[in-house]
Amino acid sequence: MKRRILEKLLACRADKQAVALVTHLASGRQCLLLSDDTLYTSDQQQFELPADIMEQARRARNEQRSMTVGMEDARYIIRVYAPPLRLFGVGAVHIAQCLLPMASLAGFEVTLIDPRDAFAAENRFPGIDVIRQWPDEAFAALSPDASTAVATLSHDPKIDDPALQAALASDAFYVGALGSRKTHAGRLQRLSAAGMDDETLQRIHAPIGLPLGGRAPAEIAVSILAEIIRTRYPQRG
Repeated sequence: MKRRILEKLLACRADKQAVALVTHLASGRQCLLLSDDTLYTSDQQQFELPADIMEQARRARNEQRSMTVGMEDARYIIRVYAPPLRLFGVGAVHIAQCLLPMASLAGFEVTLIDPRDAFAAENRFPGIDVIRQWPDEAFAALSPDASTAVATLSHDPKIDDPALQAALASDAFYVGALGSRKTHAGRLQRLSAAGMDDETLQRIHAPIGLPLGGRAPAEIAVSILAEIIRTRYPQRG
C-alpha cells in the first residue's frame, strides 16, 4: 500500500468514516472510495473505476462487506474499513434493558438516552453508556451517521418525537419507534404538523421490530434487533 493511501486511510478511520480500499489485481493499483463517493488515489492522477465496479464498491462500503468482484484480468479486491455500528436507545424502559445488552453482544456500540434520572439509573443499565439529556441535545453531540440505528422506546412523545426528528434529519440507517398502529398514526400527525414530509416519515419502522409474535420485553427486544440487522444487511438475492 502506498504511503499516501495509508495516511488517508488512517485519517478516515480516525474520523470514523467508512471507506473502501479497491485494488486492481492485475496492476496492483489502488484507490480509496471515500464516504462522499470520491476516489482517492496514490499518485494524485485521475483513476476511474468501471461503473459496475464503482457501484459494487459503494454497496460494499455501505453494507460493510468486503468482497472480490470482476472477471479475469479485471478482478478487484474491495476491502471495507468502517467504524463500529452504533445503536442509540431512547427511553430507559424494560425493553431497553434487554435490547442494549443484546445489541452489544452483536457488535454494536450502544448508548442509552433519557433525561429522567430515576429511569436512567446506573444500576438499571450496568455497563451501558447512559446520556441523561433530551434526545435532540444528545444527538447534536453524538452525530448519528450511516452506521447508526435509532430505536425510540419511551412511549412518551415529549422524549420520542424530538429523537425521531433528529434521527430522521441524519443518515441513520435505521429509525424505529415503539407503539401500536394507532399510536404511530398520532405520531405521524404530530411530526407532519412539525414540518416533516411523507417520504421522510416513511423511514420510520413502526410498529417497531419484526412480527415474531412475542410480547415479553426480551422477545420484543429480539424482534427489534432482528429488524435492525435485516435493515443493515438487505437481502442479497
